[in-house]
Amino acid sequence: MSFSFDMYQTLGIATLVLLFGGWLKKKVYLLQKFCIPAPVVGGLIYALLMAGIYGFSGMEFDYDETMKNVCMVIFFTSVGFQANVKILKEGGLSLLIFLGIVIGLIFAQNGLALGVAKVIGVDLKVGLSTGSIPMIGGHGTAGAFGPILEDFGFSGATTVCTAAATFGLVAGSLMGGPVAQRLIRKKNLMDEVKTEDASLLVEEEIKHHHEPGKYASATYQLAIAMGLGTVISWLLSLTGMTFPVYIGSMIIAAIMRNVGERSKRITIQMGEINDIGGICLSLFLGIAMITLKLWQLAELALPLLLLLVAQVVLMFIFARYIVFHLMGRDYDAAVLSAGVCGFGMGATPNAMANMQAVTEKYKPSVKAYLLVPIVGSMFADFINSLVITLFINFV
Repeated sequence: MSFSFDMYQTLGIATLVLLFGGWLKKKVYLLQKFCIPAPVVGGLIYALLMAGIYGFSGMEFDYDETMKNVCMVIFFTSVGFQANVKILKEGGLSLLIFLGIVIGLIFAQNGLALGVAKVIGVDLKVGLSTGSIPMIGGHGTAGAFGPILEDFGFSGATTVCTAAATFGLVAGSLMGGPVAQRLIRKKNLMDEVKTEDASLLVEEEIKHHHEPGKYASATYQLAIAMGLGTVISWLLSLTGMTFPVYIGSMIIAAIMRNVGERSKRITIQMGEINDIGGICLSLFLGIAMITLKLWQLAELALPLLLLLVAQVVLMFIFARYIVFHLMGRDYDAAVLSAGVCGFGMGATPNAMANMQAVTEKYKPSVKAYLLVPIVGSMFADFINSLVITLFINFV
């Protein structure tokens, strides 16, 4: 037996679920500590309830996912607007090195996922669902690429990707602080803090100022990027490769942002675009979470655990040795290691929380607070989507 909900009912249920998650998050300290998104909090409880109903009665609920797809495209279009080449140039060599490290991590996560999947004898698409899709990508990318993997025959991919993303949030938050603290104490780095120029960070904050009267303009800019993006997506599909529906919109958004920065004739309303993207991300996650079928995880429990443990080991080695050494082996590099653990297995807010915990105990690190938000928010999701697309087509 099954019941179906239309587009409006689905959106209403998802909104109630994410509001409940937000309320619960305020009441439970651990949920705040690990920066678990409100839609995930409420959505997991809802998914567990639905799993219980299915277990006792066999009853399933079907949801119209039209608004989920619309919100997904709006969110990733807003991510495309973050790709500012000017900031990349002005950030200097440290920013370029850090961006290269993150790109290396994306490839490493996917390569490890496929390698472990092959060794333990599971479908490579199962392995890919524990790579950079949920790790660097987090819940947003998990919800976006899960359906694509399902289209390739992996039933329950969205559920696996979301479960892996939740695991990554917690693991990355637990790991970051201890890794940095161990480095600081072992290398005696407390007295090596350097004064960094924070003007670039201040400039970006000014650009992200929010004004109520600019939300209409921001909405129009998103709509234009989404509309033109369909043409780019169509052209890319002619290559024979499979691309996510939003990839063209991200590319157009990035072009609009950088043309505006260079010509000074187009003002991109970044603060308002970020707000709209954030709202759509919450709604997208809310709908994605209520459609989870947790009982699909049962037969993958052990392989999924092995794949996720491998990602934890990779993240520790990467943060402890690669990030720390390539970023200068100083105090800033140690704080950056904590940050990479956060957004390398979860999201940028987790990275900021990790770094805040370290800097409150020791000393500030302007360099870390500059690099992590720029790379984590502006470039990581954009590049990750392109790399994931390559790996999916390879598999």
